[in-house]
Amino acid sequence: MALRKLGKDPESPSGGSPTIYLDEEKDTYLVQGWKVEDGERLEQMDIPGHESAVEIPRRMVQFFLEMNEVGKDSEVTKDDSPDV
Repeated sequence: MALRKLGKDPESPSGGSPTIYLDEEKDTYLVQGWKVEDGERLEQMDIPGHESAVEIPRRMVQFFLEMNEVGKDSEVTKDDSPDV
């Protein structure tokens, strides 16, 4: 199973996180982000025991959009991603 990297946070100081991936076999997204460990926020969510929550910056939503103008095998960068 090969994951396709859709994009990294263009403002990440280390350039490594958060990151959005697409699993084309399962037709699902995988999100690498910061663990949500704030009990007050977690209490407001209905998270089953087999799931967890991660946090990503709002600007990362651009990588979830369907990518018609970007080639299937290319990673989306800040310059070629759709404006949101």
